[in-house]
Amino acid sequence: MSTTTAPTPSPVAAHGNPARTGAAMALASMTCVQLGLAVSVGLIDDLGTAGVAWLRLAWAGVLLLVLVRPRPSSFTRSSLTACVALGTVTAGVTLLFMAAVERLPLGTASALEFLGPLGVAIARGRGAARLWALAAAAGVLLLTEPWHGTADPVGVAYALAAAGCWAGYILLTQKVGDEVSGLQGLAVSMPVAGVVATLVAGPAAISALTPELLVVGLGLALLLPVIPFALELVALRRLTTAAFGTLMSLEPAIALTVGLVFLHQVPGWAPVAGIGLVVLAGIGAERTGARHEPAVVPSR
Repeated sequence: MSTTTAPTPSPVAAHGNPARTGAAMALASMTCVQLGLAVSVGLIDDLGTAGVAWLRLAWAGVLLLVLVRPRPSSFTRSSLTACVALGTVTAGVTLLFMAAVERLPLGTASALEFLGPLGVAIARGRGAARLWALAAAAGVLLLTEPWHGTADPVGVAYALAAAGCWAGYILLTQKVGDEVSGLQGLAVSMPVAGVVATLVAGPAAISALTPELLVVGLGLALLLPVIPFALELVALRRLTTAAFGTLMSLEPAIALTVGLVFLHQVPGWAPVAGIGLVVLAGIGAERTGARHEPAVVPSR
C-alpha cells in the first residue's frame, strides 16, 4: 500500500510574503534608530557622545542577557565566534556614529554611514537588486550634497568608519540569525558590545552619571538598540543581504525627517529629491528581496 506525502508548503505560503514582512521589520527598526538618535543628541551635553553610546549599549547588554538568558548548548564554536565579532562591530558602529553626529547633521551622518549597507547591496546584488542599490546611491548623494564641501572632515571620517562597521554588522547579523535560534545570538553579541563600549568610553562617563540619567538610559536602550537590533536579526532571516542593504537607504530619509521635526534641521531641494530616490529603491528591494531558501536554524 503506497502512501502519499503532502507537499511541504513554501515559505511564502506558510508565512505570507517574507520580503514584505522583512521590509516592514526593517522600516520599524530604522524608525526606532532615528528616534533613539534624536533623543541621544539631547544627552550629549551631560555624558558626551561616547558616554551616550556606552550607556545605551551597557543597558542593552544587561537587558538582553537577563531577559533571554542564552544557553551555552545553543552555540557552536563558529556561531559563538560570530556573536563575539557581531558585538564588536556593533560597538564600533554605535560609538563611531555618535561621534559623527556630534559634528554633522543627523541626515548627513546617516547618509554617509549608509555607504556600508550600500556596499553590501552592490557586492551581493544581481540584476535588478544592483539597479535598486545604484538608485539608492544617487539618492544618498543628493541627501549628502558633498559638492558643497561644508561637511566637517573629522565627522565624515567617523561616519565612514561607522559605515564599514555597519557592513560587517549586516553580514554577521544574518550569519548569527541563521545559526542561532531566537534572540540568543543577540543576547551574547549585545553584552560583548557593552563590554567593548565600557572599555572605550565607560571610565570617562561613569563619573557623570546620575540616577535620572540611568533611568533615561534604560528607556533609551530599549528604543535603541534592543528593539531595532532584534527586528533586524529577524528581518535578515527573510531578506537577502542585498535587499536589506538597499532598504537601509531609507534610513537617511528617516533621519532627515526626524532631524527636521525634532532637531529643526531644514533640508534643501536636493535632499528632498534624494528622499524620493531612496524611497523608490526601498520599494524595489521590498518587492524583489525575499531569500529563495528559508533560513535554517539548527535545533538544539
